[in-house]
Amino acid sequence: WGAAAVSVGALAGLTSVLLVNVFGQSRIFFAMARDGLLPAGFARLHPRFRTPYRVTLLTGLAVTLLAGLLPVGEVARLANIGTLAAFFLVSLGVIVLRRRHPEWRRPFRVPAVPWLPALAGLSALWLASNLPRLTWFVFTGWLLLGLAIYLLYGRRHSRLARPVAAEAPAEADPVRSGG
Repeated sequence: WGAAAVSVGALAGLTSVLLVNVFGQSRIFFAMARDGLLPAGFARLHPRFRTPYRVTLLTGLAVTLLAGLLPVGEVARLANIGTLAAFFLVSLGVIVLRRRHPEWRRPFRVPAVPWLPALAGLSALWLASNLPRLTWFVFTGWLLLGLAIYLLYGRRHSRLARPVAAEAPAEADPVRSGG
């Protein structure tokens, strides 16, 4: 009975992680579509609920297919490597942005920059390095697919890449204004 209880708990945990990832990923795709990195149709909101329903349905369908076709262990490993990669990039981003734009006002403080973010990023890399080669292979494939989408579509349509007539005031930028 103990093994069954652990299995049910693991399945419930993995299900909740996948649901959180679906909602998180759909919001990331929504923001990317608003910024021009994905087609504008992904940024359409439901007329009644005001939620990004198209991209949520598409992301949910993709996750459902992957979860239904792949062994549960591989799904867990892919969720792990994706989370660790994001954690590594955020840690690196803290260091880079603090060095390149120290004048920006930030709504939060990170102690011991650059040492703590560097240690966090190295820890994420170490944990990811212990994942199987197949997981790294699949992750690399997804990474290359994302890079291809960026190079073939997002780079040309990005709002950040468009020349701006005049610099917007700092209050308009949520990163600079802390909003």
